[in-house]
Amino acid sequence: MTARIGVVTFPGSLDDRDTQRAIRLAGAEPVALWHKDKDLHQVDAVVLCGGFSYGDYLRAGAIARFSPVMEPLIEQAKAGLPVLGICNGFQILTEAHLLPGAMLGNDHLHFICRDQKLRVENADTAWTTDYSAGQEIHIPLKNMDGRYVADEYTLDKLEAEGRVAFRYLDLNPNGSLRDIAGISNEAGNVVGLMPHPEHAVEPLIGSGRTDGLPFFTSILKKLVNA
Repeated sequence: MTARIGVVTFPGSLDDRDTQRAIRLAGAEPVALWHKDKDLHQVDAVVLCGGFSYGDYLRAGAIARFSPVMEPLIEQAKAGLPVLGICNGFQILTEAHLLPGAMLGNDHLHFICRDQKLRVENADTAWTTDYSAGQEIHIPLKNMDGRYVADEYTLDKLEAEGRVAFRYLDLNPNGSLRDIAGISNEAGNVVGLMPHPEHAVEPLIGSGRTDGLPFFTSILKKLVNA
C-alpha cells in the first residue's frame, strides 16, 4: 500500500505544491491538508511546509500554531506520527512546543535566499536515514526569521542527546546559535529545519542537486518497513 504523507497549507503557505511534488517523486502519495481540517485524514506522516503563515504578523508560526489542524497533529506527533517542519513549518513546531527553542529574525535583519552547505549531524531520525552522519549537502535556504535560539541548558541537552540534525557549514546565514540548521525531538519522529529540501529534489531545478530528496525517501522507507 502506498504511504500517504500529508502537506498542511496555511494562509500564506507558498511551498505546499513543491512539497507535494517532492513526496510524489520519492514514491509516496501526497495528501493536501487544510489548516482548518480537524483531522489528519489517516495520513502516515505530515509535512508543515514553508511560507509566511498568516503573514507572520505576530511571530513566525505563532498564529498557525493555533489552527484547528494542529490539535490532532500535536496529539499524534507525541504518539509517534512522523512530522517534518520546513522553514515556517520549523517555526510552527517550536511555537507548538513539539521542538524546543525559538526562531528570531536574522541577525543581519535581511531576508536571505541562497544555496546553503549543511552537515548531517544525525542520520537516525525518521526523516534522515538515507543520509550518512557527517555527510555534507547543499540545500536552498530562504528566510527572514531563521535564527534558531535556545537557552544554554537546552542547547547543551540537544548536543548531548544527538538531537542537532543539521548544522550550517562555511557560513552561518542567520546567526543561529551553534550553527544549528535543524533539530529533532527526543523520539526522532519530529524534525524541523530552516533550509528547503523540497527545492532540491530534481537536477533541473533550484541548485541543480538532489540533496533534498533523501528526506522524502527516508520517511517512505520507514513507513513501508514499519
